[in-house]
Amino acid sequence: MNGRPVTTAYSESSIERTPGRSWTVRLIGYSDRSATITCSTVGCRMPSRSKDLVALRTFAARHAVAHAKAAAIRSHASCHCHAQRCVAHPHGKVHCSGGMVMIGRHDPTVGRVWTVEEVCETCARLIPHATVIAHAVPARPAAAQPTPQIPGPARPVVPGGFSSAGTGAKDGPAAPRRSRSTARRPGRSNFGQGR
Repeated sequence: MNGRPVTTAYSESSIERTPGRSWTVRLIGYSDRSATITCSTVGCRMPSRSKDLVALRTFAARHAVAHAKAAAIRSHASCHCHAQRCVAHPHGKVHCSGGMVMIGRHDPTVGRVWTVEEVCETCARLIPHATVIAHAVPARPAAAQPTPQIPGPARPVVPGGFSSAGTGAKDGPAAPRRSRSTARRPGRSNFGQGR
């Protein structure tokens, strides 16, 4: 973003976009059939090298979920996928758009890497094996000063619930209302499970 402020749709003031975050937990195997776990966060304490791969996979999955729960998603963050040149979905080049979401990625066929990232809604739909964990709450617009109400003549009652006094029930029935809940419900995912 070249260090310049970006104006968003939610505010008339300029907001500096911060880079989207990412956490990666890896299970690293060795030739003696033992393994260790690493986390991209330096301060995280990991179990020691072990041959109990099931316990290590379970720990790695739970550790990634703990990062997702501990991190509050930021609505002013920029898409981490875009910062990586959208390599997670190379066949679907798009312009980043929509709100920010927190996703968890884990490919069950490989079973060694768990990733938690802040990305835009567009990239989240295109990234394979991604599960949306949380949505950012958009910043509220600045409170507008209420306009003073000028008392005037009483408005006539409008038949049929129409919003215009010139429209009557003879114009036909009102159009059905659309539901506000149009969010796509993600399918079941194995993110957070030790498989």
